[in-house]
Amino acid sequence: MIPVQNIYYMLSYAFQALQAQNYKDLATENFHNTAELCAAILDKGISVQLKRGLGRDYLPKSESLSTLQGKLNISESIKTQTLLKKQMICTYDEFSTNTQFNRIIKSTLLLLLKANITNTRKKSLRNLLLFFSDVNEIDLRFVNWNQHYNRSNQSYQMLIGICYLIYNGLLQTQNNGTTKIMDFFDEQRMCHLYEKFLLEYYRKEHPELSANASQIAWQLDDSENQLLPKMQTDIMLSQGNNILIIDAKYYSHMTQQQYGTNTLHSNNLYQIFTYVKNKEFELRELEHTVSGMLLYAQTDEDVIPNNTYQMSGNQISVRALNLNQNFSEITKDLDSIVKVHF
Repeated sequence: MIPVQNIYYMLSYAFQALQAQNYKDLATENFHNTAELCAAILDKGISVQLKRGLGRDYLPKSESLSTLQGKLNISESIKTQTLLKKQMICTYDEFSTNTQFNRIIKSTLLLLLKANITNTRKKSLRNLLLFFSDVNEIDLRFVNWNQHYNRSNQSYQMLIGICYLIYNGLLQTQNNGTTKIMDFFDEQRMCHLYEKFLLEYYRKEHPELSANASQIAWQLDDSENQLLPKMQTDIMLSQGNNILIIDAKYYSHMTQQQYGTNTLHSNNLYQIFTYVKNKEFELRELEHTVSGMLLYAQTDEDVIPNNTYQMSGNQISVRALNLNQNFSEITKDLDSIVKVHF
């Protein structure tokens, strides 16, 4: 079980905005579950946004008016017989807070009110909802979460990211089509957070390295590449041509068991080996070092992998990162990986 406080630190790296001064006090709070944590982050974030002012945009609006405004919709006016009331249907742009971002936030707040959070937090969220009285609800099932951000709406990026985690973490569709509240983070969502945390940690704390989630090209003997899957790394750390490819793994079981014997997950090992060998061949004309690592989130299993293999001229390591320790110890473990490989 990962302490909620460590979830906060992982989110802080995944969403760099949480490291700003406005959120510093959250690092000292104790949260009884991850729903409460995300509710606190959203509570603080919306309060900060309200001080800036809710985002507005020009949105099309049609209504029956007695004076002309915007464009006249004659066909709709005839259809609805508004002329009998000496009115016309007009379509015009309104500078409104009823934007997509604000709709997502309002709907997420309403969802959080059903979650297992404290009454004090619920009261605070209800107070925030008063500022969204002119904002419509939206069905979060049909939201396109890949929103475009620019200078004018950049402050919403973290808020929408937290809304995404809350929606995906709190709702689960049942067989009959209804929804129910579920445990906040399942294995799949924790896996994505784990990957994002590791990448952003190395980007921030080790600027001497290049840290990216780069793709690796297949090193083919001809140009035929149809149907080949993409080789998408989780983390690629590099300093010149000294490269470490890290595959982050968040499983309920770090090893597989066959006939009473624990072994590494075969597909994981094949995958990291393929990444390393293709990257090495890409750099064959240069002086280079390419290594690979499977970095598992440690579970409470008895068998904890901590192995280094020399495979066809490359080093492949398998490690377990204990997320159930003080966060300062987690950072030491991550830093030690850099010290060993660079």
